[in-house]
Amino acid sequence: MTAPRSTSPSAATRVVCEQLAPRVGDLAYNTQLARDAVERALGEGADIVVLPELTTSGYVFTDVEEARRTAIDTGHAFFTDLKNMLSGTTGVVVLGFCEAAGDRLFNSAAVVDAEGVRVVYRKTHLWDRETLFFTPGDRMAPVVTTPHGRIGVLICYDMEFPEMPRRLATAGADLIAVPTNWPREERPADERPAEIIQAQAAARANGLHIACADRSGTERGQEWTRGTAVINQYGWITAAATGTGHRAVADLFLHLSRDKTLSPHNDLLADRRTDLYLQESPLL
Repeated sequence: MTAPRSTSPSAATRVVCEQLAPRVGDLAYNTQLARDAVERALGEGADIVVLPELTTSGYVFTDVEEARRTAIDTGHAFFTDLKNMLSGTTGVVVLGFCEAAGDRLFNSAAVVDAEGVRVVYRKTHLWDRETLFFTPGDRMAPVVTTPHGRIGVLICYDMEFPEMPRRLATAGADLIAVPTNWPREERPADERPAEIIQAQAAARANGLHIACADRSGTERGQEWTRGTAVINQYGWITAAATGTGHRAVADLFLHLSRDKTLSPHNDLLADRRTDLYLQESPLL
């Protein structure tokens, strides 16, 4: 494992998004897959590691009981293992997991560092059959202060709602980490996946970095977009997983997200007309 990198506000932060292929219903395999990915990323000097949505459980469940068998909470030994792996470093891991909370299940993401689990975010916008297994979260996505900057967290379909990244931007996020499972869809030749275009637009509209960790493999006939990418505050892709690689690695200057200046006369957030946005639009 490499020595901790500089945490100066102006230093580059290495973000590694690992594109994994969990096995649905196989908790032991998936948690080891995640541990191996984190160890590999830290060995490459990662400061922030992002893993896919539902890394610990897989996604295409046959029924709620199958989902329940792979559900864990933050007291599980897996999270202790991550904490121990991060001990002595300033590393941060963001990953999706199937969370058990009493008799309810949540599609959740945890932010973990050397202190342990800092926060759990429960996905608020459930996609398609997720509604058969999970309860939607009822709290806004968090922004977590780390030695590398302020990290906001969203999960997959949350990104389809512009209010979500905008709210994290106004809360001061420098980076949004997005664990995701994007089902593969047909698209015009030579076009990027619509989800990536949307993430680029969100990064540009809010002047912040976005790191999306998608998954790979085929699960019960479902193919995935394999859209893992890191996007800078201007909306440009700085790193992406390719056909021969399964991770996106980017060195980012996250503090640049705090400057929302577009020109001597314009500021992305200050120019908002919040006095208008709650007004009803006239239907003419």
